[in-house]
Amino acid sequence: MLLDDVIIVLARPAEGGNVGALCRAMMNMGLSRLRVVPEPPERALSGRPLSGLDETLIRTRAVHAAGIWDRAGLFPSLKEAVADCALVIGVTRRQGRRRKAHSMTASETAAYLRDRPGPAALVFGNERNGLDDGELHACNLAAHIPSDPAFPSLNLSHAAQIFCYEVYRALGPPGAYGGQGGRWVPLDQAALDAAAGSVTASLAALGFYKQPGREEQERFFRDIFARAALTRREAEYLTGIFAKAARLAGSRE
Repeated sequence: MLLDDVIIVLARPAEGGNVGALCRAMMNMGLSRLRVVPEPPERALSGRPLSGLDETLIRTRAVHAAGIWDRAGLFPSLKEAVADCALVIGVTRRQGRRRKAHSMTASETAAYLRDRPGPAALVFGNERNGLDDGELHACNLAAHIPSDPAFPSLNLSHAAQIFCYEVYRALGPPGAYGGQGGRWVPLDQAALDAAAGSVTASLAALGFYKQPGREEQERFFRDIFARAALTRREAEYLTGIFAKAARLAGSRE
């Protein structure tokens, strides 16, 4: 993976100063792709621009990195912001039964990205409460920064700086990309969802879901497929196996 393959995504950022500082952190570490999912209009402060943020403060804190903000994409939902990504990693310190079972440190995340094709998104949550359960469900993996349990919450821009630094160390300056050619191209989020849905549809045809749980298993399959970086051809082969099993079972009945 190259630095240009890494996308920083902010989910519901509240403070323009943090966003500006994050732009500076990104530019320090050779990252340039920023996407923002603003607070819903009814929750954003009145009188603010479309982003819901103080853009003057963003530019002040960004110093010479305001161009990253100028090129940033605004998206109505996190799902849309990461739709073209092969891997989505949510940065969160909170764990729980409905959160991700495993979480990598910033350095482990960077090392993991180094050996994968892109694009990949690093998703940071709101300054007040981080990523909610729904936002983390939209991610394939979780990552965190080890910190003192007595005061574990980091400022958004500080947390992003640590991740940007580790990514820069692992991936280095981007080189020339000589066309797609024979590159390994993993599924994006839409194709991952479709593949997981196909597998659970075949299982449903086999009578697998006597009890609720299909939605949770779809997320399970989607996240496994993302971590495996399945190509489209591999996904077609795999889902075809499940579909054939369902057809064979139906013919025997």
